[in-house]
Amino acid sequence: MIVLVANLGSTSLKFKLYETSADESLTALASGAADRIGQGGSAWKVSGSEATREGQADFADHQAAIAALLAEMPAVGFGDSSRIDAIGFKAVHGGPISGAVRVDQDVIDTMTSFSDLAPAHNPPYIAAMKAFAQLLPDAWQVAAFETAFHQSIPMARQVYGIPYDWTEQGVRRYGFHGASNAYIARRMQQIRPEAKRVINLHLGGSCSACAIKAGQSVANSFGTTPQTGILHAARVGDFDMYALLKLRGMGLSVDDVLSQLGKQGGLLGISGVSADMRDVQKAASEGNERAQLAVDAFVESCRHYIGAYAVALGGVDALVFTGGIGQHNIRIREAVCRDLAFLGIRLDETTSAGADGNAETLVSRKNSDVEVWVIPTDEEQVVARQTLEVLAGSASAT
Repeated sequence: MIVLVANLGSTSLKFKLYETSADESLTALASGAADRIGQGGSAWKVSGSEATREGQADFADHQAAIAALLAEMPAVGFGDSSRIDAIGFKAVHGGPISGAVRVDQDVIDTMTSFSDLAPAHNPPYIAAMKAFAQLLPDAWQVAAFETAFHQSIPMARQVYGIPYDWTEQGVRRYGFHGASNAYIARRMQQIRPEAKRVINLHLGGSCSACAIKAGQSVANSFGTTPQTGILHAARVGDFDMYALLKLRGMGLSVDDVLSQLGKQGGLLGISGVSADMRDVQKAASEGNERAQLAVDAFVESCRHYIGAYAVALGGVDALVFTGGIGQHNIRIREAVCRDLAFLGIRLDETTSAGADGNAETLVSRKNSDVEVWVIPTDEEQVVARQTLEVLAGSASAT
């Protein structure tokens, strides 16, 4: 069986194609990616067994990117995309739906009803499900929801200080980036089984921190929605809801405020330059004070959660950087780890500067009590296995 796993960020698209063998191992056949979707100048790349093709294009939305990348599959040696048997989606918010499920109209309707809580994620995934249904009508679809990995978080860290009947109606901290955190948790158990207390920083267009104890999530920086926590590319991060009173007094409606917080916040909102950290850092290096403030605020939000989760875990054995910024942005890693020796975190700046962001690399000093790692996440592998489990269950039930 050939499974395509689609991983859609708020401004990005990645996919991997896997083939399963009799021993249930996964063999990667091809991959593709596009960034800056909806921002202009998207860099895209498709790799297969025979070739790699890449270029730049202006993808107006995720649907346009999907169609373009699938059209490149024959040229890289995969053949026609109709060979694909199933599509697994790293879905974000399904409200009461957790884990991995077959995509049907009820799932799409539920995701649609929760789009107000995940406006940067659910709409692209819903559009992608519809686009793939048109492009690959015979392929099964599975949604693997991001909240599943965080079911182990203690209830005291899930609840808000709100009337309890609101909690019973589903207003609580769900946690997201579940596939990424699940992969890092499992990978750390494989390469450093003695590291029981891990803080994972997934930093990219969407950002989060996760406290992992003995392979299980015990805290996550996201809340009811993926808007909260660490400063994001264009989403607000942590925010005092009572500021709405001030904003309404400025003539903004609630819808206006929520739209701007979800699309014009984060790095973009503070810097006024871009939602892309690379652009913001470039502007900061050229003397743009707001751009420098955006970088500093981003770093501080990461450090805030490191401190909080060191307490939640009762200490730290390993700090992991993953995601586009975490894996590839040397200056951000240095700034986040600066002056954290009191927590036992000592970054080897030379090793970090020379690290290949696409390879697992230990970047802490030899005298660091806490190991600092750069580990490329593989959310697609996690979702591929979840997809196969759902399809196997569906087949046995028929």
